[in-house]
Amino acid sequence: METAGERVGALSSVWERTARKFSTTPLEHDVTADVCVIGAGIAGVSTAYLAARENRSVVLVDDGPVGGGMTSRTTAHVVNAIDDRYIDIEKSLGEEFARLTAESHTAAIECADRIVREQKIDCDFERLDGYLFLPPGGSVKDLMDELAAIHRVGLRDVQRVDGVPNTNISSEAVLRFPQQAQFHPLKYLNGLAAATIELGGKIFTGTRVVSVEDGDRVAIKTQDGHTITAQAAVVATNCPINDRVVIHSKQAPYATYAIALRVTRPIEHSLFWDTAQTAEEEKKEIGPVRYHYVRFARDERGDVLIVGGEDHKTGQAEDCAERFTRLERWARDRFAFVGEITDEWSGQVMETTDGVAYIGRNPGDKNVFVVTGDSGNGITHGIIGGMLIVDLIVGRDNRWAKLYDPSRKTLNPRAVADYIAENANVAAQFRDYITPGSAKSVDEIRPGQGAVLRHGLKKIATFRDPNGDLHAFSAVCPHLGCIVRWDACEKTWDCPCHGSRFDALGCVVNGPAISDLERVELPGA
Repeated sequence: METAGERVGALSSVWERTARKFSTTPLEHDVTADVCVIGAGIAGVSTAYLAARENRSVVLVDDGPVGGGMTSRTTAHVVNAIDDRYIDIEKSLGEEFARLTAESHTAAIECADRIVREQKIDCDFERLDGYLFLPPGGSVKDLMDELAAIHRVGLRDVQRVDGVPNTNISSEAVLRFPQQAQFHPLKYLNGLAAATIELGGKIFTGTRVVSVEDGDRVAIKTQDGHTITAQAAVVATNCPINDRVVIHSKQAPYATYAIALRVTRPIEHSLFWDTAQTAEEEKKEIGPVRYHYVRFARDERGDVLIVGGEDHKTGQAEDCAERFTRLERWARDRFAFVGEITDEWSGQVMETTDGVAYIGRNPGDKNVFVVTGDSGNGITHGIIGGMLIVDLIVGRDNRWAKLYDPSRKTLNPRAVADYIAENANVAAQFRDYITPGSAKSVDEIRPGQGAVLRHGLKKIATFRDPNGDLHAFSAVCPHLGCIVRWDACEKTWDCPCHGSRFDALGCVVNGPAISDLERVELPGA
C-alpha cells in the first residue's frame, strides 16, 4: 500500500509508473550538520549532493520520499531554451542578466551531464535538439526578434530552420536549439541520492519540517519534536514553507497538465515547444502565456511521447478532464505516430513576476536560503539552485547571485502590472467566504469525490471515500486562510491563493502550508 505523501496527486506520472522512489527512515533524534536541506526534489537533492562534494556534513529531509513532490510531475526538460523569452528578460532585467540567464542554464545542462557520467547514473540521459515553433498565425517578426536576443546572450548556435522534423507541424518560422538534454527525473534523483549518502550525507524521508529559525546557527524543527541545528538551511520545497508572505507575493502557482502516448514506430528524439496555444494568446501582456511542451521517454514497451500544457491558476478551474482531452487532440493532430494514452497527470509551476527564479538568501535572513519560482523550467532551475546556493554557502563568488537574488525588485511596467494582477487575483479568492459551497449537501458527493459544503458561516471540505464513508475538514487553508477547492482528477484539495495541496484525507502534500486541514465533525452526518 502506498504511504502518505508518496504522490502529490491521485494520478500517476509516467516517471512514477516506471521507477520506485528512494526512501529511508524518518529522523528520530536531534542532529547537527553544516547544511540542512529541506525538500528532496531536484533542487534539494542537487544542493545536498554538491554540498557533500565540498566536504560539508549534510542532512536532507523530506516529508515524503525522494522525488515525491513536483519533480515527479515534471516533464524534465534540461534546457537553455527558457519559457520566458530572452527578449523579455532583456526588457525586464537588462542585457547582462539575460546573458547570465543563458550562461546559468547552459551550465546546468553541463552539470547534469557531468554528474550522470561521473556517478554512472542510469537515467536515460541524452543530449538532443529542441525546436521552438509558432502557432497558426504567430508572429514571425517576434520570433526573429527573439532569435536576435538569443544571439546577443551568447547562444550563437541557435538557428532558424525550415521546419519541425518528424511531425505534422506547420510553422512559418522555427528555431533549433542544439545540445539540450532530458532524463528520467526519478532515476536521476535515485542515483544522486545514493551518491550523496556515499559522500557521507544523511537523508531522512517521512520527516515533516514545521519551522525554520534563522540565526548564527539555524534551528529546524520537525513535527515529531526533533531539532536539526545547521550552519545553513536550504528550503527547496517547490514553494517555500518558511516564508509567510514576501516570496509568495512575487510568484503565483499554476497547474499544468501532461499526457503520455505510445509511440508506434521508431522516431528520433527531440524536444518541441510552441510559443503559445494560439496567436492571440501569444499577444498576452499580463500573466504567463500558455503553451505546449513535448518530449520522448521510454518505458518497458518502448517510447512514449509526453505532451504538456493547458495551464491555469491553481485551484481556479474545474475542467481537468477536458484539458486532458484538448492535449490529446493537439498531440494527435501534430504527431501521426502516437497510439493509446499510457499516462495522464498534472503538476504545479511557480511563475515569478519577471520570469526568473528566486535562488539565494531568503529575504531578511542570514543563513536560510530558498530555491523557488521555477517558471516552467523546474529541472534546470533546480540544478542551477544547487550550484548557486552551494557557492554562497562556501563563500565562493558566483556571477548569477544578483540575477536570482530573492530580494531583487524590478520596476519594469509589465512585471509591475503582473505583480498587481496576481495579488489582486489572490485577494479576490477570499470572496469564497461568502459564496455558496460547490455542493448543496453530502447527497451530491459521489464515492471517490469531494466538495466544499457551506454550514452557516463555515465551509467544510467533504470527501466521500470509495466505501461511501464521509470525511470532513475545515476548508480553510492553514497557510493564509484561503478556501481550498476540490480537484476531481487528482483527488486533492487545492488552495487557489498560494498553491498548497492536500490529499483527499486532508494531509498536506505540497507547501507552502506545513500542517494538514483541520478535521471537523460534519453537521447532520
